Amino acid sequence: MGAMMLGATASTLSLFTNTMYAKLPSFDEEKMEEADEWFKKIKGTHRIVYDGSKPHAGFPVIWNWAFYLSNNETGSTDDDITAMTVLRHDAIPFALNSALWKKYKLGEVFNITDNSTKKPALRNLYYEPQEGDFPMPVIQGIKDLQGRGALFCVCNLAISVYSGVLAQKMSLDASEVYKEWIAAVQPGIQIVPSGVWALGRAQENGCGYIFAGE
Repeated sequence: MGAMMLGATASTLSLFTNTMYAKLPSFDEEKMEEADEWFKKIKGTHRIVYDGSKPHAGFPVIWNWAFYLSNNETGSTDDDITAMTVLRHDAIPFALNSALWKKYKLGEVFNITDNSTKKPALRNLYYEPQEGDFPMPVIQGIKDLQGRGALFCVCNLAISVYSGVLAQKMSLDASEVYKEWIAAVQPGIQIVPSGVWALGRAQENGCGYIFAGE
């Protein structure tokens, strides 16, 4: 499965011409309304959205934490802050539970290394991080940041594509694998039609944009 990442990325581009992907799971009106409603949770004076398109050693989460830290240091409380991270493209595993990481070898597929084993990660390192997962122990993971008011969402389009690619390689039913991935999205993480859609909506709701790279 080591070369799967390249294949998965290529499949993103071939998606619209490959009959296998002609019927991606639709994002219906009810789901769209739910996603739009979720953006009303954005609050406060200081609003930012991080574009998490790749794992980048955990920085789509680290920068979210850093925004709270630095605004706290300059006198703002968490109630006056919203940091949102959009998990899209190659960063979608951040939103999925560890059981799915292990079953589909997501660390290998998305080139994410577990620092404790120095091997491809078999668990979600970023939702509830263990000691050594982040460069400093004070950095909070997704679950703790959600408790402070941080918002995280994940791209339905990317889940559709990557689950389909893996289903094909493993000779599984693509629709069933997609449902399994959707069910594995961690509590409180909003599924949005696409990551780029969410980035646009966040900016329409007053969030500044930052690319969440290293």
